[in-house]
Amino acid sequence: MAAVTAVEIVKDRTVALTFDDGSSRVVDLAAYLWGPMFDSIAKDDELFAQVSVDPAEGAIGWPNGATIEPDVLHGDFDATQPWRVPHH
Repeated sequence: MAAVTAVEIVKDRTVALTFDDGSSRVVDLAAYLWGPMFDSIAKDDELFAQVSVDPAEGAIGWPNGATIEPDVLHGDFDATQPWRVPHH
């Protein structure tokens, strides 16, 4: 699993991410900002702007303790979709 090494806000709720495997990705986080921990982050520009990398976890997070895991951010898992076994 690749860890996030840098995060930069591009616009609105979209961030540019750099990973320790050398890849980078631009991700619109709007779809991930739901539930009690993320409601205020989704609505408050100043709070969203406090996003940072948690170097111990390789995730991104906010001062309120909300985090988004690196496997979701890297595109290895889509938190908005139920897990499914691929059909062969």
